[in-house]
Amino acid sequence: MVPLAAGLGVTALVGGPLGVAAGAVLTLAARRWLPRPRPAAVRRQELERELLTCQLPLAAELLAACLQSSSSPAAAAAAVSGSVGPPMRDRLAATAAELSLGAPPELCWGRLGEGCPPLAPLSRCLVRTSLSGAPPAAPLTGLAQAQRATARRAAHARVRRAGVLATAPLGVCFLPAFVLIGVIPVVMGLTTLFAQRI
Repeated sequence: MVPLAAGLGVTALVGGPLGVAAGAVLTLAARRWLPRPRPAAVRRQELERELLTCQLPLAAELLAACLQSSSSPAAAAAAVSGSVGPPMRDRLAATAAELSLGAPPELCWGRLGEGCPPLAPLSRCLVRTSLSGAPPAAPLTGLAQAQRATARRAAHARVRRAGVLATAPLGVCFLPAFVLIGVIPVVMGLTTLFAQRI
């Protein structure tokens, strides 16, 4: 609708055959380069993934602390699910319920990361430690630190990109003024000087 409205607006503003041509070109260009609206389900899924990515370091550290204090996997998952918000809370509560019913820990931890890429590292770490019998505190703490470092790097990249994007309008505004005030008088002065000598 937005590309069509823009095209009709240009057509009405310019008028005549030139307006129709300009409106058609603008409509096609806007349709090609403007972002398409995403369905609500896709937006919800992306928001849930972002929230899970943000909650992962805290959940990993809390799980490490609970499992290090000799809690059972079910009790650890239940305690952490009570300490974090949704959507991590819901996933950990379901895992805690499965564990308390006697399901094998490696199966439950594996299901935690199924179909959810942000939770896949946590799931793999817990499955590995369940199968090997190694204490999970160190791998979970390492996972939390790695996730925080990744988030910091992504934030720094966004800040650098924002700085570059913020200077682009300044260049667009000041470059013509620099050319008009700085370059053209020098070129005209040199042209006048060379014309007088010839």
